[in-house]
Amino acid sequence: MKSVLKSCTALAVVLSFASQGMAAEMLPALGEPEGQVDIVAWPGYIERGETDENFDWVTDFETATGCTVNVKTANTSDEMVALMNEGGFDLVTASGDASLRLIAGDRVQPINVDLIPSWSTVDERLQNAPWHTVKGIHYGVPYQWGPNVLMYNTEVFAEAPTSWNVVFEEMDLPDGKSNVGRVQAYDGPIHIADAANYLMTHQPELGIKSPYELNADQYKAALDLLRGQRKLVSRYWHDAFIQMDDFKNEGVVASGSWPFQVNILKSEDMPIASTIPEEGATGWADSTMMHANAAHPTCAYKWLEHSLSPKVQGDLAAWFGSVPSVPAACTGNELLTDAGCETNGFEDFAKIKFWQTPVSACESQGECIPYYRWVSDYIGVIGGR
Repeated sequence: MKSVLKSCTALAVVLSFASQGMAAEMLPALGEPEGQVDIVAWPGYIERGETDENFDWVTDFETATGCTVNVKTANTSDEMVALMNEGGFDLVTASGDASLRLIAGDRVQPINVDLIPSWSTVDERLQNAPWHTVKGIHYGVPYQWGPNVLMYNTEVFAEAPTSWNVVFEEMDLPDGKSNVGRVQAYDGPIHIADAANYLMTHQPELGIKSPYELNADQYKAALDLLRGQRKLVSRYWHDAFIQMDDFKNEGVVASGSWPFQVNILKSEDMPIASTIPEEGATGWADSTMMHANAAHPTCAYKWLEHSLSPKVQGDLAAWFGSVPSVPAACTGNELLTDAGCETNGFEDFAKIKFWQTPVSACESQGECIPYYRWVSDYIGVIGGR
């Protein structure tokens, strides 16, 4: 609940900034490194070998540049927007449901791709992606992408679940026990899109074209599905590590999740696997964006270049279970292996409904329910209204 409440404040601040027109200018050239770079990142996105010594893409960067990397982890896109609004950070690894809010709110500055020599190596499917490119101007550097998977306990599900219904509808699971109190849902308004994605298959008469573009009737159906799900959910998760603990110790057996949690739990020999069910999945394509008032711009640009290194891209993909934004990372990486990109879904790009911020003026039907309604109504769902 706390993280969802924060998002109301975050959205209000974004709208306030947008009305002030505080546009930032693109950095024309690099200067002397400032000695540090402060980054807001998803858990597991920036590792220095503390969890596993094999995964460290910070130490060499610090040695080569003299820029100390400071990381503040954020568990939801709304938390990232709130932190960027507060200031004090240089970079953020923003997903598509945060990036356009940051651009509209003038919280991030245009990226001078001429200062990033490896820009040309970025996957062409991502270079001009609409979640970080506005009117031909880049506001982010693609980092990683992937699906929101269905994570499940293999001792309960001998075979992978074929549908998201195991977390949306009350039922007995394959072990003969009810799913009530044994499943989780994501603690963020963007979870409404997961419900809409489910309804695209199971209530096609609603005519949903995109889970992020919902008219009043489609939106009501999604909220009704989520109100029913509330009776099943043991916890609305936003902390990846708490979710992992719930799977290990609290009897949770199925939930939407990220490949990061799946990989960690499997590495601990837990009976965990994941799948993308028949309805498909939402997903994320994350871009590293630079704060409009970044205090350490040269170190920030050096990190942006470093982030596109095939070694960094491949190691991160192996660690997180994601897909690199640099295709060259898919071969020759010892940790990822040459089969890693295919395993993590490199060819599934077109099947994933990537996170984006819902707006009132939508392409599919002209007028849709905007994000501020998603925020307030999802608070109501979690609160039992």
